[in-house]
Amino acid sequence: MAPSLHSSPLVVHFMLVIFSILSISLHASDPPLTLDYYAKSCPSVLEIVRKEMECAVLSNPRNAALIVRLHFHDCFVQGCDGSVLLEDTITLQGEKKALPNIHSLKGYRLVDRIKNMLESECPGVVSCADLLTIAARDAVILVGGPYWDVPLGRKDSVTASYDLANANLPTADESLLSIITKFLYQGLSVTDVVALSGSHTIGMARCQNFRARIYGDFEVTSDRSPLSESYLSNLKSICPASGGDNNVSAMDYVTPNLFDNSFYHILLKGEGLLNSDQELYSSVYGIQTKELVEKYAADQAAFFEQFSYSMVKMGNIINSDSFATGEVRKSCRFVNSEQKSS
Repeated sequence: MAPSLHSSPLVVHFMLVIFSILSISLHASDPPLTLDYYAKSCPSVLEIVRKEMECAVLSNPRNAALIVRLHFHDCFVQGCDGSVLLEDTITLQGEKKALPNIHSLKGYRLVDRIKNMLESECPGVVSCADLLTIAARDAVILVGGPYWDVPLGRKDSVTASYDLANANLPTADESLLSIITKFLYQGLSVTDVVALSGSHTIGMARCQNFRARIYGDFEVTSDRSPLSESYLSNLKSICPASGGDNNVSAMDYVTPNLFDNSFYHILLKGEGLLNSDQELYSSVYGIQTKELVEKYAADQAAFFEQFSYSMVKMGNIINSDSFATGEVRKSCRFVNSEQKSS
């Protein structure tokens, strides 16, 4: 259990060190991934994924954020194994209906389309987990973000975990300490938290996730600025005090369809849409996320460099047990045994 909001900085520091040590042991034996994994078995994999993502993002730029979010929600549950894509069946409970996922995740049909193209070209070769990792990289590039090489060779899990999806995934109403703790458990650092949060520069949030932020139902820290009257008025027109839970607003109201460092500039103004995002620009618990926000706001190149590094790091989270028992699914929605039985 995470420490309370009123834990002393010393206790918090101790807890973070412990979680950091645990995270190293959890991921020390991850199976190796390689850049040329499909060089012989499916040399056109990158081209196929890129082409489908180009069409999807051109038709609707929001598709970029949907795929990045899918990848993130996949990797935080059992590692990056495609478990987030599995449907509920008689014998398997998927993760799609977990509270952090049920209204948040979309893009499944786009994944299906890419998978169908890959199966036509290289049947039974490219895992859904790898597909999602490549697609997330391409999504970022296609809306102006940085390039990074994607290590490949993941297996698709034959299991999912509804309980871990509820437990492991950060939510909009969590404290900064709680979110950092969840990242540390995955082997990701405080720097990774701030850099990966930058993906919200192309994200949308549901009214339900920022209602408390705009109607004042949150704990105000001493270094947080109030939302401007014009911005607050606009948000309230989108998100009434009751109802309209599924109405959405861009988390970066300046350049919502461009991957840049505008998100951090918004935090500097105290106008982060999500309370959890705005807490990054605070010095609570002595965690210096505030300095990183200022750094990335001042230097987009530094943000891009760290974001690329952190995305590779997150994409390399692999559960050794799932990897050992994993497979390459024919359909990303069902394990192969389910497809055969049906």
